[in-house]
Amino acid sequence: MKHQTVLIVDFGGQYNQLIARRVKEANVYYEIVPYKKAIAKIKEVNPEGIIFTGGPKSVNEENAPTIDSEIFEMNIPILGICYGAQLTAKLLGGSVMKPEKREYGKTSINYQDSSLFKDINKSNICWMSHTDQIEKMPEGFNIVATTEDCPVAAMENKEKNLYAVQFHPEVEHTQEGYKIIRNFLFEICKLDGDFTADSFIEDKIKLIKEEIGDKKTLCALSG
Repeated sequence: MKHQTVLIVDFGGQYNQLIARRVKEANVYYEIVPYKKAIAKIKEVNPEGIIFTGGPKSVNEENAPTIDSEIFEMNIPILGICYGAQLTAKLLGGSVMKPEKREYGKTSINYQDSSLFKDINKSNICWMSHTDQIEKMPEGFNIVATTEDCPVAAMENKEKNLYAVQFHPEVEHTQEGYKIIRNFLFEICKLDGDFTADSFIEDKIKLIKEEIGDKKTLCALSG
């Protein structure tokens, strides 16, 4: 059985495995793929959704991690987080700059109406960790969240299902952050949440039986 899939495109951020855990907790199958191999992997698995992770560099640096902008024309919902949000802005014609005041830590945030923030308290606390931020949004995007020092704390192009957040919804410090990730998965990507450990085991057993038939096989486990 082929499960609905979310691809997590890894740009080297420190919370990448935590993003994966949140997706898994929502009973959604995921794969983490390095940004250099992302386009090929997308064409191979045809995922229902894509998440861009954060990253330690500035999108304005020479040789900063990037991705082919064709990804935005594949008609697949995308959520960019932190570096992923800034990269989305830059690749689509917006601009990213270094603000006078860096945001780090728990930060008050105000959400606007968006599928990404469905059933979320409109005044809340998020976790910020960035030295750059979006200065100019790409054409077709609207602001859907702000903080005192970050005018574009989140943006969306609803028509193209493109979303970007400057903060980290995957960490516990962001209040209702798990709801934000679930909203992306279920409200925007329209996933069913059909992946569990039991279904994974059943699928693998079926696949192995199909491959080996009546032959014997050896399973080696460490530990």
